[in-house]
Amino acid sequence: MTAQTAACVDHLVVLASDLATGVQWCERTLGVTPAAGGEHPLMGTHNRLLNVSSPTHPRAYLEIIAINPQGSKSIPDSDRRWFDMDDVALQRQVAGHGPQLIHWVASVPDVAASLAGLATLGVDRGRAITASRPTPQGLLQWQITVRPDGQRLWDGCLPTLIEWGAVHPCDHLPASGVQLQSLALQHPDTRALRAACDAAGLREVALPTEGPAPQLHAQLLTPRGALALQSSTE
Repeated sequence: MTAQTAACVDHLVVLASDLATGVQWCERTLGVTPAAGGEHPLMGTHNRLLNVSSPTHPRAYLEIIAINPQGSKSIPDSDRRWFDMDDVALQRQVAGHGPQLIHWVASVPDVAASLAGLATLGVDRGRAITASRPTPQGLLQWQITVRPDGQRLWDGCLPTLIEWGAVHPCDHLPASGVQLQSLALQHPDTRALRAACDAAGLREVALPTEGPAPQLHAQLLTPRGALALQSSTE
């Protein structure tokens, strides 16, 4: 596999109260059934995946993720799961309104360099931890930035950063009929968010715009036509 040379959109994160509800949401909203995912012993979570690669985003997928009720996390008891999954307000929001887009992950060629760039601005995106999960094709391994408090930053608009090992999930995910056309970031604190994206090496990946409320806006092409997924702070 050729080494990654530029940052790119890696995946969209859709949080569900449980995976069964997440699968139903995907079938109802996107018109397709997500492929099998796996378990994350580190965080006590599990997922289902959907390949959304497109000419614009050639290695991208959508992750439906939930806390695994049969799993246990191996991170310290004082730490929280990634993507704010332990945040009570976010859990209530998802329980009340159903699965929703909450975050995105950017793939970078050198996660340590991206973290160093953010550190020059005083932005703590967390440390790069090593994670993995077994698959039928072998072990998936990656480095991902996670804060001990599990927080997303800029209300989920500043991405979590990931550096993959030799294998990427899209290498074995079947085409789904859904393609990511664009991902837009909107935030009231546009200047600081844009500076953080630039410092992390994401200048060509994300160009935040100003808006009254934080929001992610993903434009997808599905078997049912064009569809927009938007995050919500309600």
